[in-house]
Amino acid sequence: MSENDEETGESGSPARLGRVALGVGLAAQASEDFREMDETVEYAESAGVPMPDVAAPFASGMMFLAGLGIALWRAPRIATGAAATFLVVVTSTMHDFWNADEDDRSGERLAFFGNLAMLGGVLVLLREAYK
Repeated sequence: MSENDEETGESGSPARLGRVALGVGLAAQASEDFREMDETVEYAESAGVPMPDVAAPFASGMMFLAGLGIALWRAPRIATGAAATFLVVVTSTMHDFWNADEDDRSGERLAFFGNLAMLGGVLVLLREAYK
């Protein structure tokens, strides 16, 4: 194990590659939300999010920074904690497919389970951050 692996708590390239892929994916999704912020705010408003014009940019910014922190493994406890918090809140409030209209249910289900998979990866990395 190299000195760098000891610092990151990782024992090989697959773990590092997975961490970078997850972090870049989270940051890229957040940057898409920023590019389409009017739609992001409107979507948050339709889900009943309080102060969506503040909450949506804040959440997207938090996810962008969390993704970068995970990819670069900087402040990993904060980055993974922020990503986990974001995913738990957004997944349960924004992608509640069980309450969605029939036309929207399939897309919301896909988003829900995609976020659930990302949350699983983030939780593994959260554990690594505390080793």
